[in-house]
Amino acid sequence: MSRRHLPLTASQRAAGLLRLVRWPNLLLLMLCQGLVRGWLIGPPAGLLEVAFLHLVAATVCIAAAGYIINDYYDVKIDLINRPGRVIVGRYLSRRQALVLYAVLNATGLLLTLRLGYRVLIINTLAVFLLWWYSNYLKRQPFWGNLTISLLTALSLGVLSVYYHQHLSEIRMYALFAFSLSLIREIIKDMEDVRGDGSFGYLTIPILWGIRNTKKLLYGLVVLFGLMLLMLALPLQNTVLSALFGLLLLPVGYLVYRLYYADTRQDFAFLSQFCKGLMLAGLLTMLVV
Repeated sequence: MSRRHLPLTASQRAAGLLRLVRWPNLLLLMLCQGLVRGWLIGPPAGLLEVAFLHLVAATVCIAAAGYIINDYYDVKIDLINRPGRVIVGRYLSRRQALVLYAVLNATGLLLTLRLGYRVLIINTLAVFLLWWYSNYLKRQPFWGNLTISLLTALSLGVLSVYYHQHLSEIRMYALFAFSLSLIREIIKDMEDVRGDGSFGYLTIPILWGIRNTKKLLYGLVVLFGLMLLMLALPLQNTVLSALFGLLLLPVGYLVYRLYYADTRQDFAFLSQFCKGLMLAGLLTMLVV
């Protein structure tokens, strides 16, 4: 029997499952919600509040389910774009993936029931949009990027809906996350242009070409930089304004690397760089 067909061990299956649900992204999501609850809404001891723990667990379950259904629909295209990262069909069957997807969504919505109808509506909308994105929207120009960016913002905005406190600050960071996520999603489309084109996707880089897509990103980055300053100044927090000003330095580096980027590895680096930039920006909550 060849090594490729040896049965998987329990630890290999567990590792594959963790990769399937993008566990680093889930940890980042938990951290961001924890920052909002502990430092914008406060006090930090509130991180152990039962309702907050339910909200985080529900968000994580729904996000994990979204990653599963995305990979379920993208098995063939991922064999081109990311052959080493294909999980569905290798570590668990397509049927098992669907069952796990349903269980995680059901668990997330059940956890949401005690948080009020507004949060339930938001999380139900998130479940629907994640499925619609995976099944249809990601193949369309801009709408898929917009959907993921909106869901990223909602993962923070849902806390303002539940707690009704510090709305302006939470919405500021939600808009920050939305803008940077939109930039990152378009960069990811540039990274995956070869595989997406093979399966008839109509993403912006495929329709406009890499050069014109870069021009769009330059415009979005400029708007993003202006937004950082406009959002920080009304808060009259000198330290926060200074930190947002410092963030313009890595934003400038992002533009520099984007200008010279022309390989899949270049765009993969920029995608990860955007994620790090988002985390750095959200950590400024500690001084708000």
